[in-house]
Amino acid sequence: MPKAPTQRIAILLYPGFTALDAVGPYEMLSRIPGTETVLVAERPGPVANDNRGFALVARAGLDEVSRPAVVLVPGGRDVSGQLRPGPVLEWLREADRHSTWTTSVCTGSLILGAAGLLAGRRATSHWLYREDLSRYGAVPTRERVVTDGKYMTAAGVSAGIDMGLTLAGLLAGDRTAQEIQLVAEYDPHPPYDAGSPEKAPAGLVARWRAAKPPLPPV
Repeated sequence: MPKAPTQRIAILLYPGFTALDAVGPYEMLSRIPGTETVLVAERPGPVANDNRGFALVARAGLDEVSRPAVVLVPGGRDVSGQLRPGPVLEWLREADRHSTWTTSVCTGSLILGAAGLLAGRRATSHWLYREDLSRYGAVPTRERVVTDGKYMTAAGVSAGIDMGLTLAGLLAGDRTAQEIQLVAEYDPHPPYDAGSPEKAPAGLVARWRAAKPPLPPV
């Protein structure tokens, strides 16, 4: 009996991505049987994160992974450079034509929006940028993980782990997703309760709102 083809999961890298946005989902998705998780960028090689003290290595260029089953776009502290027309948005549009799932973490949803993929769809992003999704015709939603059709978006940074597990369950079943969660020992008990603007001290929220980089015109 012929072996089933391996499903490719493409995680996009670009200069200034947030490390956990990519690595968190990678740890969940790369454990799914019958899949291959590939880090892709405009060109193969190291890609620095938004702190510039960490880099991941893209194994493939965009032209080498044109039809992944799953597309995942991490966010970054300042994604304005990725919102302008160029190879990344062109690749996303083409990959989305063939994907089973098109997904994002944090401000990665703004990049999907700039590619024209979220118009009329419910979506989320980092709390600082969630309402900016409306610039691209999306419907901003406060949920941690939002699914609308084949599009799945996660809120800020750590929400990518939740999204990865959610997607693992849809791709491989609940039992496999539970096994992945167990092996990763993903059972968070944070020492502080300041993980959302509704819970964090008001002064902290105001400081981050004031420091928010502007987005380019649509």
